[in-house]
Amino acid sequence: MVVEGLCKVFGNSPKQALDMLAGGATKEEVFKRTGQIVGVHNVSFDVKEGEIFVLMGLSGSGKSTLIRLINRLVDPTAGKVLIDGRDVAAVPRSELTALRRKDMSMVFQSFALMPQRTVLSNAAFGLEVAGIGRKQREARAMTVLEQVGLAPFAQKLPSQLSGGMQQRVGLARALAVNPSLMIMDEAFSALDPLKRKEMQNVLLDLQREQQRTILFVSHDLEEAMRIGTRIAIMEGGRVVQIGTPQEIITNPADDYVQAFFDGIDTSRYLTASDLMQTDDVPLIKHSPQIDASSVAATLNGSADYAFVLDAQRRIRGFVGRDENGNAAPQINQVECIERDMTLDDVVHRVVASRSPLPVVNADGSYCGSVNKTNVLKVLTRHRGSHV
Repeated sequence: MVVEGLCKVFGNSPKQALDMLAGGATKEEVFKRTGQIVGVHNVSFDVKEGEIFVLMGLSGSGKSTLIRLINRLVDPTAGKVLIDGRDVAAVPRSELTALRRKDMSMVFQSFALMPQRTVLSNAAFGLEVAGIGRKQREARAMTVLEQVGLAPFAQKLPSQLSGGMQQRVGLARALAVNPSLMIMDEAFSALDPLKRKEMQNVLLDLQREQQRTILFVSHDLEEAMRIGTRIAIMEGGRVVQIGTPQEIITNPADDYVQAFFDGIDTSRYLTASDLMQTDDVPLIKHSPQIDASSVAATLNGSADYAFVLDAQRRIRGFVGRDENGNAAPQINQVECIERDMTLDDVVHRVVASRSPLPVVNADGSYCGSVNKTNVLKVLTRHRGSHV
C-alpha cells in the first residue's frame, strides 16, 4: 500500500485551508482564520508487503481520520491511496464495496460480532457477503479458526466466549477473506493487559507464518514497539516520524515523539546493532602470513584485541596479546552476535566473554563490536531514572 500527499480538510473552503498549510500555517491557525478543520495534511508513507506498520498518535492527532481516508469511509481533499496499484481515492463508489471486500479487511476495537451467529458463521461472514457458497466459506473459516486456536469453539455463540476469544473471532473473520491489506484499528485496546499481550502473541505468531500486510492503529507505544516492523507517529494531522522501533528510540524526531517514552524503559527494545561500536576494535586481514609483527602493528601499542576478517569480511577469529603483553599471532575462536539479537541475549554473551564480541549482518559480514563498557553506557542512557 502507498499513501501519497493525503489531505483532508473538513469545511466549505478546503482550497483556502490547503493554501495556508502550504504556506506554513498550523491546523490551529487555519481553524482560527477560516473555520476549516484540518484532519490530515500531506501524509505520505508506504506499507511494505508482509510488514506490520503501526500508526500511532494521541487523540486528535489525525490517525482515525487517516484510516477512514484509506478505506474511503471519508473522501480525501487531495492525495492518493494505492492498494495493489489501484487508487482507492479515485475508485467510483459503485466499485468501492467490491474493492473493500477483496483488498481490505478491518479488525475493530469493539469486536463487532453478530450475537445470534455462531463463531463459525461470524468468521465466514465476509465470505458470505462476497457470494461464496456455504460449504466453501465454512471450510475456509474453519481453517482460520484453527490458526487462531478457536476450532473447538466453532459452534459456540460470541456471548459464550471471553473478550480475548471474541477478538480472535474478529481476527479470523478478517483473515478469512485473504485481503491484500488488513487494517486493525485499536484492535486490542478493549482487552485487559494479559489478554492484550496474548492477542499480540497470536498476531506475531500468525505473522511469522503468513507474512500479512497489516496497518495497525494504536495509541500505546509499548504495543507499537512490540509488534511493529515500522512505526509512524502522527501529530496535528501530520506524520512527524517514521522508522523502526530502534530508530525511533535512538533518534526521536522532536520533543513530542520523545514524550511517548516517558516512564517507559526503552532498553528492552534495544538490539545488538544499537549497542555496537564500529571502530572500537582494530581489524586485520586473514592470511597465512599473520605474524607477531603484523599483529603488533595492528594493535598499535594500545589495543588488546584485533578481529581477523577474510576477504568477504567474515570473522575468522581474533588475535591479541600473550600473558607478557606481547602481540601474539595465534588466531583464537570468537562467538559472533547477529545485529538483531535482543538486549538480554547480548548481555548474557558479553558478560561471559573476556574480549569484545563481533556483531555480524545476516550474511555473516562484520559490522561492529560490543563489550561490557559500551553496553553499560547504552543501558545507562536509555534506562536513566527507570533503573
